Amino acid sequence: MAPRTVYAASAEEDVWADPRGEFRSARDAGPVYELFGLTGVGVESQPPVNTAVGDYVGYHVRTGGHNVMDYDWEQYLNFEDKHLR
Repeated sequence: MAPRTVYAASAEEDVWADPRGEFRSARDAGPVYELFGLTGVGVESQPPVNTAVGDYVGYHVRTGGHNVMDYDWEQYLNFEDKHLR
């Protein structure tokens, strides 16, 4: 993926998706992005619920279960607006 942007998202009640593992994967991609002079999620610990983090690798975990909600779309679009404008 690097140096392209990537965004991972989870829901706190979607345990089958493994929110903790999704965050770790996004976080652990950071060193590869750093090879290109870019920043990944920029945090070491999973962020609080409903808090988006990241620069070239974005991540959030939101309230609720397995679904794609308005909150998710808002974060995806904000993230890409930052890079595509």
